[in-house]
Parts: sequence; structure tokens; C-alpha cells
Amino acid sequence: MYKYVLFVFALLMPYLASAASEPDNRQKLFETKPGDSIPYRIPAIATCSNGDLIAVSDFRYCGADIGLGHVDLHYRISKDNGKNWGPEQMLADGSGDESVGNVWNYAYGDCAICADRNSNEVIVLCAAGKSPYYSSTRNNPNRVALFRSHDNGKTWDKGKEITEQIYGLFDARAKGPIRSLFCGSGKIHQSRYVKVGRYYRLYVALCTKSGNFVIYSDDFGEKWNVLGDINESCCEDGDEPKCEEEPDGSVILSSRSWGRMFNVFTFTNIQKGEGKWDRRAKALDFSNIKNACNGEILLVPAIRLSDKSKTVLAIQSVPFGPKRTNVGFFYKDIRSPHLNAQELATDWHQGLQVSQQESAYSTMTLQHNYQIGFLWEEGPVFRGRGYCIDYLPLSVKTITKGRYTIDVTALKKGYRLLK
Repeated sequence: MYKYVLFVFALLMPYLASAASEPDNRQKLFETKPGDSIPYRIPAIATCSNGDLIAVSDFRYCGADIGLGHVDLHYRISKDNGKNWGPEQMLADGSGDESVGNVWNYAYGDCAICADRNSNEVIVLCAAGKSPYYSSTRNNPNRVALFRSHDNGKTWDKGKEITEQIYGLFDARAKGPIRSLFCGSGKIHQSRYVKVGRYYRLYVALCTKSGNFVIYSDDFGEKWNVLGDINESCCEDGDEPKCEEEPDGSVILSSRSWGRMFNVFTFTNIQKGEGKWDRRAKALDFSNIKNACNGEILLVPAIRLSDKSKTVLAIQSVPFGPKRTNVGFFYKDIRSPHLNAQELATDWHQGLQVSQQESAYSTMTLQHNYQIGFLWEEGPVFRGRGYCIDYLPLSVKTITKGRYTIDVTALKKGYRLLK
């Protein structure tokens, strides 16, 4: 028995050593201290074309979600791949004027962000106004705001309301208009494959009272269209969702549930945005997770270290549980340019656990130094209303406990995952 234990330990040593070799360089970017009256929540992060990182958080004067009081968006910038961060600044300053009705500029929260890979432009979509999501109506909706930067996030415009543009996409639905929606916070996904005119396409996943939908923009957020049929939700029982792309450009929906649900949009004409959603599939490998919480999905080219084979790795962050605790990663080896929803939902493996305590929403971005910039809500929870927003740069090797490493050669060739 003793010899057997030594043998197993010897086999595991390379993985244990590689997982433990990376220093823990986590930082608290937005800290809710015990004596503070205003908590932070909802992380978002993006990598700019010049390599700068932008981290964003709700600053919740009201201590609650959009629609329940005054909320602003704060941000910080790193110019050295997350080693150091600049001062906390205001991105979106809501009026907080209690005397007004449900105007769009009353409050801003639940940030979704994208930095264009070929220019200095950055956009933020967020929930806005004074109507809660759960009680919103088409005539008095949970509002939508868009903010734009032209200098890699250093400065931001005053924003504009796009509520009617987004809600109006669904007004002709057979079942009637959508009465409440918001964008899944964290990452707005920019396509690696589809470029129409000046910009690569954007995909945004919507949480609505009628299920999940995905909208897209080919002009970096000026105009939006629905991906698929407005009468068919891609995940009717979905909650807060995110988007990614398969290696052939098909769109992935990853939706919050007790674990995770997935769907795939397969194009018949990718330039025109034409195609069809598959049937959503529940990821059974997440079934032991007894919580419903927003997370992030990211695909990167990778090398499996056991045989040096090239592949694509899907990484999904989520609290391991119980409840909203112990945030970490699952990962999946993708060997095909295209998977259907059921294939995508199977064969996930549990990777690194980042948090050892209360922790919740999370997001991530691929940095210019090929590390994964991870941003998440870390406890302890402040009066049930807020977290600290922590940042930690991680390698793919650490996330997968030594089983994979990022394929830098593939990234340098233009981030084409598989051909």
C-alpha cells in the first residue's frame, strides 16, 4: 500500500508542481471594507488594443440592483498586464435624483464591456434607470445605456440611451413584446472571424423575462440585430448569459442555471447573420454545483501537455459551491471546429479553485502577455450587499492544473483557433 501511494504521488508530482509554481498575485481592485456604507459588485474586464486592461465595477450607493436606487460604474486601468493599477475613476455617473421617474440616467450598473482589437475604441453596455428587472414592463422598462471611449478607456463620453433600439427588436414577437431585459455582465464577445466593414462583429447575450436571446452589431455598437428568430429563445429557462465562438465561428451561448446550460448558433450565411439555434443542453458535469451564478466563458488555442497535441480549450468560471462560494474553473478540450449544443455541454473537467470562501460573479480576458486576467467577486460578503472585486492573472497551465498550456504560436498567427 505504501509503495502504491508513493507511485501515485510520483505520477501527480508534475501536475502539482506546475499548478503550485505560479505565484498568487491577486489584488483587490475595488475593496468593500467593513466600515464602508457603499459596496461594490459585478465585475467586468477588457484588454485594449494597446494592451491596457480596464476593470469595471458597480459602485452601489443603494446597496442593491439597478432599479432599486443610485448606482454608478467605476473603473481602473493597468498599463503593465495587471501588475499595477491606476486610481479608481468614474465611468458612468448616475444622477441618483430621487425626485425623478424612470429616466435612463438615474443609475447605471451590470456593465458589459468590449475593447476593439484594431482601434482605440471601447464600449460599455449596462442596465440603467429606475425600474427593477423583475417588475419592468414594456411601457416602463429596465433601461439600457451605452458608453463609448475613443482612447482605450482613459476618458468616456456621457453615454446615450438605447432602450427603444434594443426592446424594439422584439416588439413584433408573436407572443408580444419583451417587457424586461438586460445584457449579461462581463464580456461583450468580439468575433475572431466575422468582419463587416470596419469592425469585427460584436455578440451580446440578453437575459429577458422571455428567455435568453443574442443580439449582434457589425458597426461596434451603433446598430443591433437579433441572432436567429425573435420568436424562439435560444434558452427559454436561461438566466444571465454570455457569448463565445466555436472555432468555425458558430456562436456559443453559456447561460446561468444551477450549473450551466449551453446552446450553439450555426450559420447558413455568416456575413448576413443567418442561421439557426440548436436545442439548449444542460451540462451534467456541473450538476454538483448547487448555486445559480453568473460566470464567464473563454476559448483559447492550447497544447495538451501529455502528448503535445494542438487543440482548443474552453474555460468556464463558476462558483463550485455550496451556494455562492469557492469560485473556480471548469475546462473542456475541443477537438472539432464545430460542436452541437449537446456535444458542447459534455466532458467538462474541474480545474483550479481560486477562492476559498464566499465568492460569486466572475469574468476574464486574454491579456497581451498570454495570461488570463481573472476578475471576480470575493468575500466576505458585506451586509449581504457587496463584495470586494479581486483580480488575479493566471496561466492556462495553472487553470488546468498542469494539463494544458496556451498555444502562443497560434495566437501570434491571428487568434485563429482551428482551421
